[in-house]
Amino acid sequence: MLDLFPGTQLGIGPALLEDPRYGFFYDLIAPRILSDEDLPVIEKRMREIAKRNLAYRREDITKSEALRIFAEREEPLKCELVEDKGGEVVSVYYIDGSPFIDFCLGPHVPNTNRLKAFKLLTLSGAYWMGDSERTQMQRIYGTAFATQEELDAWVKQREEAERRDHRRLGKELDLFSIQEQYGQGLIFWHPKGGAIRKEMEDYLRGELVRRGYGMVYTPHIAKRELWQVSGHEENYADSMFSPTEIEETEFRLKPMNCPFHIGIYKSAQHSYRDLPLRFAELGTCYRAELSGTLHGLMRTRGFTQDDAHIFCTPETVKGEIMDCVDFAYEVLRTFGFEKFKVELSVKGGDTSKGYLGSDEDWARAESALTDALNERGIPFERMEGEAAFYGPKIDIKVEDAIGRLWQLTTVQFDFNLPERFELEYIGEDNKAHRPVMVHRALFGSVERFFGVLVEHYAGAFPLWLAPVQVAVLPITDRVNDYARTIANELRAAGMRVEANVRSEKIGAKIRDAQLQKIPFMLVLGDREMEEGKVAVRERSRGDIGVMSLAEFREMARRLVESRALVNTDESGV
Repeated sequence: MLDLFPGTQLGIGPALLEDPRYGFFYDLIAPRILSDEDLPVIEKRMREIAKRNLAYRREDITKSEALRIFAEREEPLKCELVEDKGGEVVSVYYIDGSPFIDFCLGPHVPNTNRLKAFKLLTLSGAYWMGDSERTQMQRIYGTAFATQEELDAWVKQREEAERRDHRRLGKELDLFSIQEQYGQGLIFWHPKGGAIRKEMEDYLRGELVRRGYGMVYTPHIAKRELWQVSGHEENYADSMFSPTEIEETEFRLKPMNCPFHIGIYKSAQHSYRDLPLRFAELGTCYRAELSGTLHGLMRTRGFTQDDAHIFCTPETVKGEIMDCVDFAYEVLRTFGFEKFKVELSVKGGDTSKGYLGSDEDWARAESALTDALNERGIPFERMEGEAAFYGPKIDIKVEDAIGRLWQLTTVQFDFNLPERFELEYIGEDNKAHRPVMVHRALFGSVERFFGVLVEHYAGAFPLWLAPVQVAVLPITDRVNDYARTIANELRAAGMRVEANVRSEKIGAKIRDAQLQKIPFMLVLGDREMEEGKVAVRERSRGDIGVMSLAEFREMARRLVESRALVNTDESGV
């Protein structure tokens, strides 16, 4: 960039190992706005520099010398970094034979010839240090691999990911929209997307009731002082919408549901015999995400959490955690996920993140989560310093159909909020005791889970989830009334059906149903009408035979009730 665009100011360029979409980015201020057409030009120059086999050289110099060097180069961003992060001695890196110098901890590869398998990907906007009040910058994303073969495989996966992109499929299949005039990060669920969401929520609510959860509903807004008590004002304010004042009282939109469920708990006195109490809510939350971080359904400003909070005694918390993990695996497998990665996020040695509570409380909480995973025989990776500010957590990531990991389920231990809100239950000794809380979300958020499902299935949902389950396709107008009768009978049986009675050729009708990824098509001609039958066509297998409507209805019923992931029943039909 310094070579192609003199006057470029360099910011920061970290690796993004936690992000499956990108390998790294660099934030900078260029003399002009960059476009996608610039990326191949920049990449070509990178390859030319790499082939020259220039050595990277590190020097340790004084902070004052580093500030002098970057000031002379008119790089104020680097000066700021040196001021903020540098000690008395700082390390800088040169590329011999080029004008490049950077303030960096390192280490680096020894020479540019090591850099062979890389690719620039895309551009976006960014703010310096993530602060919307600071300088607007341009961000260049790229990726790099040890070998060209690995890069080629990743590019192939990325192309497949673009084909499955939920934002594109959401528009093509008429599932949802995001409309600029209403606001970024706000989701409009269309009828077809709403049909899938209803199936998701109906299934989950049924399982919650079966497992002893009580369904609750809470407000979207609360007094600001509530968030001060909970610790969110102190530790989470940047992600909350600004307060609004009503009759000299300040309110905030809720970023999460937990303080509201605590309010339900506190509304009555509880005995140890009442516990555990399990409250569940599909509650809409609001977070003030920066526009540059928004990404379709995956990161929004308004979303619905499938939230639950379990209030229990310290003696029973491990069992509740194990039940939550079991519940999570059952839900994720029901929706078609089979491969998982589990992480245990703990406090670690980082004292800068505003963690609440004593070391003893943290040790007990981490032990409960660890013991639960070990008793279930679930392998996990320990993530130091990644806990929530109020307690450690278990995160379950799913692997989708093309091998990408998505963070969905979380199970969190919380000893802080019961303390801060002074929760109590009366124990066997007839004295007041402090309960503990378990936060858990299985979908994570309905929006994100739905987005992952769209990409996992590439929009071709199994029958039980499909927004339109059956397309009734008459070959000629003479059969239209029969088609309407068939459609009405299937609707009466609880199926989602569309009858295409437009004056089009049957090939066009089948093509349209295929593009809409409808699982079953019933093709009706004069013969089917005379015999009172239907010719059944399945989305991926084509024609599967002629049968009576009762036979088809029974086959579909079995597929839906079993929540089958492929459109084949036990008989193979």
